[in-house]
Amino acid sequence: MTKNDSDKLIIANKEIAFQNEEKENRAAELNIANKELLYQTSEKKNRAAELVIANKELIFQNSEKEDRAAELVIANKELAFQNEEKEKRAQELIIANRELIFQNEEKEKRASELVLANKELAFQNKEKEKRAVELLTANRELKKAEDDIRVLNEELEQKVTERTAQLLAANKELESFSYSVSHDLRAPIRAINGYTKILVEDYGESFDADGELVLQSIIHNSKKMGELIDDLLAFSKLGRKEVTFSTVNMDELLGEVIAEILPTENENIPKFDIKLLPSAKGDKSLIKQVWINLISNAIKYSSHKKETRIEIGASLKGNQVTYYIKDEGAGFDMQYYDKLFGVFQRLHSQEEFEGTGIGLAIVQKIIHRHNGTIWAESKLTEGTCFHFSLHKA
Repeated sequence: MTKNDSDKLIIANKEIAFQNEEKENRAAELNIANKELLYQTSEKKNRAAELVIANKELIFQNSEKEDRAAELVIANKELAFQNEEKEKRAQELIIANRELIFQNEEKEKRASELVLANKELAFQNKEKEKRAVELLTANRELKKAEDDIRVLNEELEQKVTERTAQLLAANKELESFSYSVSHDLRAPIRAINGYTKILVEDYGESFDADGELVLQSIIHNSKKMGELIDDLLAFSKLGRKEVTFSTVNMDELLGEVIAEILPTENENIPKFDIKLLPSAKGDKSLIKQVWINLISNAIKYSSHKKETRIEIGASLKGNQVTYYIKDEGAGFDMQYYDKLFGVFQRLHSQEEFEGTGIGLAIVQKIIHRHNGTIWAESKLTEGTCFHFSLHKA
């Protein structure tokens, strides 16, 4: 409520007080008028009219007072509401001021952090520039190293090509030499063997027991020398033979091999335990030689046993088929395994088991030319198991 309204209200109250006094005066006058009514009859109408007017004025003034009172109540409620709103706004202003102070503090912190970050960024930029310079230097050095390596690789490739050509030429010369030597030795060996037999047939009666023993030794050793030359020729030819791949039915091939090398009936006939053998990719004639050599070895090294038992089987893994041949023969000491596939290397004496020491070297060479592997497991006096792998058909 404004000051003007307050002033009006004060004036209205004074007016009401004045009017109350006037009412009292009018009441007094009314009493006087009633007393004088009899003699003032002529004035009665006038006074009655004035009284009616005064009552109407009084009623109007009372109505105005009630309106002013209602307005005053409303003004007081509005004033109370405005005071409450002012208090709320004051509280909100206090909270806003606190929030503003907090935000200013945060801004100062962020400004400090930003300053530090800018310093760190400037430091990092300097470090990046240093690293960029170092990287450029390293790249130059790396490019130089790559160029050097490229030159070395080209030189190495050239040397490898030259060494490969030299090795191929040396292998061909070696194979040719081996073939020539072996071929040229066959005639003298045959001559020695033939002439020795002639001596035995024509002049045998002229020799005593020691002489006959010497002649028989010459025949035996010339025969052994002939077998050795034959094996050496076979090993030499193997390097020149072209491998022709086809599907090899192992069951049929093994049947052919066993039929060819099976001993006569009056000897220790081997007992075979043959499992199902999957087919493989390979050169049939060469794979046949592998089976012949391995089975022959199994029979030979089991010859001192009462029974010759040989187990043959296979297993599949991925695109490889691995075959095995297991005997219960003499076996060998695994500490000498590195000599097993060497040319002319033997793990048993000639007196114990005959042989030239080339058979397993031939087997290994054939398997390697088929991109396969071959290995063995053995225990002395308990037997041996050979494994070799080929690509399955």
